[in-house]
Amino acid sequence: MTEDIVRTRALPEHAVRTALLELLAERGTLTSTEAAAQLGYSSGLCSFHLRQLARYGLIEEAPAADGRARPWRLPQDQPPTADDEFGELARRLEDESHRRWLARRAEAPAEWQQDEAFSAVVHLTPEELTAVADAVRQLLARYRDRDTDPGARPPGARPVAAVTRLFPLLDR
Repeated sequence: MTEDIVRTRALPEHAVRTALLELLAERGTLTSTEAAAQLGYSSGLCSFHLRQLARYGLIEEAPAADGRARPWRLPQDQPPTADDEFGELARRLEDESHRRWLARRAEAPAEWQQDEAFSAVVHLTPEELTAVADAVRQLLARYRDRDTDPGARPPGARPVAAVTRLFPLLDR
């Protein structure tokens, strides 16, 4: 079995594992207890999924400060870049989800058959690019609790993919 297939099985649009990877990218290191407090899952569930992510090489154990806690981190042998393996896997999953949506849109209820895909080219400094990304993250953060707390969802709410890619356009 190839490494790509193994890693794809570790993250087939899995909400808990995706949330754990995003949290690790944001915080650097994380224990299952910290993940549970942040994400609203049990520490046992977070521990299981952290171990699974490590099994597929997507994360690794970080040095423990006190010997009792078991912190995790993204692999240190690969510097985090826009083209890291998780980023590539996430983009492939996003693209596949979008293709599935386009192929099956007519099956959705009429009020859900539209989508809001758009793109724009804007001229930004590196600092402004970071500020735009932060603003989008803050906007979407308003709705994150709905993922783990079904009671926070208004009637008629459904999962919606929100994909944002900000990158500089290089000269030909």
